[in-house]
Amino acid sequence: MTCYDVIILGAGAAGLMAAIEAGKRGRSVLLLDHAKAAGEKIRISGGGRCNFTNLHTAPANFLSQNARFCVSALKRYTQRDFIDLIERHGIAYHEKTLGQLFCDESSKQIVGLLLDECDRAGVTLWTRAKAGRIERLEEGFSLAIERGEGRDRFTCKSLVIATGGPSIPKMGATGFGYDLAQKFGLKVIPPTPALVPLTFDEMTLGKLKHLAGVSLDAVVSCGKTRFAEALLFTHRGLSGPAILQISSYWRAGEEISIDLLPQRDALVLLKQARNERPKQELKSILSELLPRRLALHIAEELEQSEAPGAFGRMADLSDKKLQRVATALKDWRVLPKGTEGFRTAEVTLGGVDTDELSSKTFEAKKVPGLYFIGEVVDVTGHLGGYNFQWAWASGHAAGQYI
Repeated sequence: MTCYDVIILGAGAAGLMAAIEAGKRGRSVLLLDHAKAAGEKIRISGGGRCNFTNLHTAPANFLSQNARFCVSALKRYTQRDFIDLIERHGIAYHEKTLGQLFCDESSKQIVGLLLDECDRAGVTLWTRAKAGRIERLEEGFSLAIERGEGRDRFTCKSLVIATGGPSIPKMGATGFGYDLAQKFGLKVIPPTPALVPLTFDEMTLGKLKHLAGVSLDAVVSCGKTRFAEALLFTHRGLSGPAILQISSYWRAGEEISIDLLPQRDALVLLKQARNERPKQELKSILSELLPRRLALHIAEELEQSEAPGAFGRMADLSDKKLQRVATALKDWRVLPKGTEGFRTAEVTLGGVDTDELSSKTFEAKKVPGLYFIGEVVDVTGHLGGYNFQWAWASGHAAGQYI
């Protein structure tokens, strides 16, 4: 039976960071992952360029039942700290939009950086390895590890769970971490897909299917939460950054409101068009403000709400009718049926209840030596590099204590 100071399950962003930090402290570390290579989610992220952090990272960019839990880790390892690491390794990067930082070349550079740091820290990395039965010992843990044809038992003083959530199952994602937490008596907030496209019912799809492929900048709102980014109509419903963002807040049965003309006064524009081009049709005016297919759809919706020809020439439209058009443009309401689920979700909402963990060390309060970090914890970031920063920060924090 082989003994390590630390065994980490999951060689993603959080697991790699925790392994590096523990190894730098002289701890013997075994890092395991069931995939064929470490950092697979890092590799595919950001269109292959990895949106590795965000310049504007702050606690307000994260969802959790305990909004304060993430504060300590994010303060102790900031976006600037990870940027410094990137720069020390000579990796060129750029800001895309809204503080999102991407590699100029490839996400493989981030994986390579982390693996180099693991090597320097003396970390033992095994891929294509699975943890079997895990048992608690008087001091530490015992676990069976399957690798290839072999199966051996190992012990460790600290066991770190960095296995993520069930998002993107084609990458091998599972709810393993939640099952293990519950086995040891820890509460788990039921996981749901986050940063995921929204879907429509068959009737709504029938009305909107001709809009598939249309995209535009919009402000999407659900309750008091709103995001101003791109929106995309798909053959299943809605996607694009604005929709992915709002999906973390949307709940079944709720409408979402879409401002199709952000930062523009629709009523002023419509009255101006009526004065200057009274003989033009409303649909022609709308086609100047929106993508043509969407403009024609909005005009048709308005027609169907009254009578054929009711929203024809601009000269024939009263102020009251123009207000209705403006409302359709600034507060277009849709009722999603659901989401595309974990299959396309970028992350998971929910996870191991933060009340069960120390925000300083990430150790389970009830189970000394057991740690949970990264996506498996009930902390979920907005789209734009925030979830990677949470992985770096939580992994770094736990790495100082494991």
